Amino acid sequence: MEFMDNSRHSLIPNFLYSANGFGNLSTNQRKPFPSSISKRAFVVPAPSEPRKIAMFSPAYYGACTAGGILSCGLTHMAVTPLDLIKCNMQINPTKYKSVSSGFGVLLKEQGMKGFFRGWVPTLFGYSAQGACKFGFYEFFKKKYSDMAGPEYATKYKTLIFLAGSASAEFIADIALCPFEAVKVRVQTKPGYANGLSDGLPKFIKADGVSGLFKGLAPLWGRQIPYTMMKFAFFEKIVESLYKYAIPKPKDQCSKQTQLGVSFAGGYVAGVFCAIVSHPADNLVSFLNNAPGATAGDAVKKLGLVGLFTRGLPLRIFMIGTLTGAQWGIYDAFKVFVGLPTTGGAAPPAK
Repeated sequence: MEFMDNSRHSLIPNFLYSANGFGNLSTNQRKPFPSSISKRAFVVPAPSEPRKIAMFSPAYYGACTAGGILSCGLTHMAVTPLDLIKCNMQINPTKYKSVSSGFGVLLKEQGMKGFFRGWVPTLFGYSAQGACKFGFYEFFKKKYSDMAGPEYATKYKTLIFLAGSASAEFIADIALCPFEAVKVRVQTKPGYANGLSDGLPKFIKADGVSGLFKGLAPLWGRQIPYTMMKFAFFEKIVESLYKYAIPKPKDQCSKQTQLGVSFAGGYVAGVFCAIVSHPADNLVSFLNNAPGATAGDAVKKLGLVGLFTRGLPLRIFMIGTLTGAQWGIYDAFKVFVGLPTTGGAAPPAK
């Protein structure tokens, strides 16, 4: 995406952002304000002039944070039934042998309400994670680009995407971890608790506050590679789609087309995310369900092959759909508040 104000943001490569604005007008197209009103015109905009969010301003990061809350919190809550079956397949594969049989067992034992057990810690946890994930990604991407300078930021843009997303997820997982611990316990131990309000005190009483963060290291192991793929692959896929598959430049595409590209890029990136992060996902489920267990216990119980494959097809479907929807919602919110969508075409060849 190009920047709306190149003079203020020259340290970020133009291809990272793309938006139509005053920054795209040539010098001849810009009509100067009369000197008597020029200062007032910039201080007090005309009522008909739409308010704009300056790129990389506090309002910009606030909008990205709000978009992350909506994209992650709502989508993870929506797939709670799939997540519940996945967790139980990982913890108790003899009882939950497949997706179809798992749904049958759950329906028979707990009824329809059983499919949404743990939705509250899911909503709260992934809303907090999404706020940090997307907000800090935009912050670190700008920060690392400034540190690298224009030439190296352009040359090593993928490394900046990877470093920015890893830094953001490191923080996001600290916010997610307590909610994830309660969610897994509620979902995999029938009768343990109804949700967050009674599950959190019960968890703390049994395992202590430190127990809420027992799964932080494997959560980092699952989520940091996942998020690095989610953001870096997404940026590269979107760039390739505009370069090879879309017949016209991004800034000439409709917002609907741009949001479609965001969803498609997110879905494909999500498939890679699921594969890369799946072994750690199995570890998180096992450790949060077995007090006192270690990663070695998990490998011994699940087996090396099981660690990489148990529940993987369902997770590929779930994460692909989830990631595509997240990028679609995130960019739709950015468009709603007047910001350009994420990702853009490669810079023109010199």
